[in-house]
Amino acid sequence: MDNYYLNFLLITFISIPLISIFIAFYKHKSQYKFKNLPPGKIGLPYIGESLEFLSTGWKGEPEKFIFDRTVKFKSEIFKTNLLGHPTAVICGASGNKFLFSNENKLVQAWWPDSVNKIFPSSLKSSSKEEAIRMRKLLPQFLKPDALHRYIGIMDDIAQKHFATKWEDKEEVVVFPLAKNYTFWLACRLFLSLEDPNQIAKFAQPFDALASGIISIPIDIAGTPFRRGINASKYIRKELISIIKERKMEISEENGTEKKDILCYMLTTEDENGEFMNEMEIADKILGLLIGGHDTASAACTFIVYYLSEFPSIYDQVYREQMEIAKGKREGELLNWEDIQKMKYSWNVACEVMRVAPPLQGAFREAINDFIFNGFSIPKGWKLYWTANSTHKSAEYFPEPEKFDPSRFEGKGPAPFTFVPFGGGPRMCPGKEYARLEILVFIHNLVKRFNFQKINPHEKLIFNPLPMPANGLPIRLYPHKKN
Repeated sequence: MDNYYLNFLLITFISIPLISIFIAFYKHKSQYKFKNLPPGKIGLPYIGESLEFLSTGWKGEPEKFIFDRTVKFKSEIFKTNLLGHPTAVICGASGNKFLFSNENKLVQAWWPDSVNKIFPSSLKSSSKEEAIRMRKLLPQFLKPDALHRYIGIMDDIAQKHFATKWEDKEEVVVFPLAKNYTFWLACRLFLSLEDPNQIAKFAQPFDALASGIISIPIDIAGTPFRRGINASKYIRKELISIIKERKMEISEENGTEKKDILCYMLTTEDENGEFMNEMEIADKILGLLIGGHDTASAACTFIVYYLSEFPSIYDQVYREQMEIAKGKREGELLNWEDIQKMKYSWNVACEVMRVAPPLQGAFREAINDFIFNGFSIPKGWKLYWTANSTHKSAEYFPEPEKFDPSRFEGKGPAPFTFVPFGGGPRMCPGKEYARLEILVFIHNLVKRFNFQKINPHEKLIFNPLPMPANGLPIRLYPHKKN
C-alpha cells in the first residue's frame, strides 16, 4: 500500500507539470493561428523571445533585435512573443505614424502585467486608467507660464548640486550624480521637498523600480521583479509620510504657500466632487517621480559621454553657454530668454537622444482587428514600437553611427523619424520640462568644467534605460575663474 501511494505521488508530481506545459504550449500556438499574420517566430511558450529582446540591450545593442528581424523577414513589421504576449513589432517612420495617429482608434496604451503589480493602484484600476487621470492633472503644471517659473528654481538647484557634488573633486562618476540632480528637481517641483537627507532616503530604490518594470514577471526572492515590487512598497510608505505631513501644513495658515502638484492633488476635487485619498495621491506622485527623473538623467549622462568624446562639439557648446553666462549679473539665475539662446546645445542634446534614446520604445494593444502593410493584426495583440528603428537607420539618418548635431539644424529630421518622447496623443507631456532640466544641466556643467572619460572604451548597456556600464567615471578640469 505504501508503494502504491508513493507511485501515485510520483506520477502526480511528474504529470502535473507536463500537463501544464502542454496547456501552455497549446495556448501559445493557438494565439498565432490567425490568417495573414506578419512574418516572424514566436519562440518558447510564455517566454517567447523575451530573453533575446532584453539581452541585446544588456549587450549594448538593443537595435540588433529589431534590425536582424526586419532584414531576415524583409518587412517593417514582424511577429514575436514578448513578456508572455503575442506581439507585432512595427518599425520605421510609417509604422510610427500609423501607431501615433491611431491612438484610441485602433490601438491603446498597454503595460506588461509587471507594471500593474509594481504599481498596484489603490483604486484597483489599471496603470492605463491611472495614466489617463494623470494626463488630466499635468497641464496646469506644464503650461508655458509655469515652466518659465521653474527655470530659476532648476538653476538654483543645479548650482547647489554642482557645488556639493562636483566642485573640488578631481574625478566623479556621472550617472549617479545625474540621477541625484534630476531626482532633486522632481522632489522640489512636485513635492516642495528640499531636505537632502529626506530626498536621499527614498532615491536609491528607484533604480530597482526601473529595472523591475521591464523584467520578466517572476515573483521570486532575488529577481529584478521582486526587487521592483519591494522598492515600490518602500517608496509608497515614504510618500504617505510626506503626504500626511503636507496635509497638516495645509490645515495651518502657512501651508498654502507651497503651490506644487502635491498641494493641487490634496486640495482639488475630482469630477465627482471627491478628494483623492492618500494612497491614490501616492500612486500618482510615484509615477511622476519615475517619469520626471529617470529618462532625463540618462540623457544628461550621455551628453557628458559624447561631449568628452568630441572636443570640437564641446567647444561650440562652451562658447554658446559662456555668452549667456557673461550677460548675467552676479547671482542672477537663468530665465526663459536664456534658454531660447541655447540652440546649439539643444541640437547636441537631440543628437544624444537619437543615438541613445532614453525611451527605447513602448507597447500598445490592438483594440480592433486591423491591417498594416498588408498583414493582419488581431484584436488583443500587443504592438511594440521602438525609437531605434528610425534613429539608427541610414534610411532616415545618413551615417547613423556618426555623432552629428547638425542633423537638427533648420527643419531638422523628417516627421515621425526622431521620437525620443514618443508621438501623437501619448507624446510625453513632460517633453518641455525635460528640455529645461537638460539645458540647465549643460549650462552649469560646461561653464565650470572640461572633462575626460577615464575609460575611453566604456561599454554602454540598456537595462532598460541607456547607461554606461561603470556609471561613466570622468576626470574634471575646472575652468579658471575670471
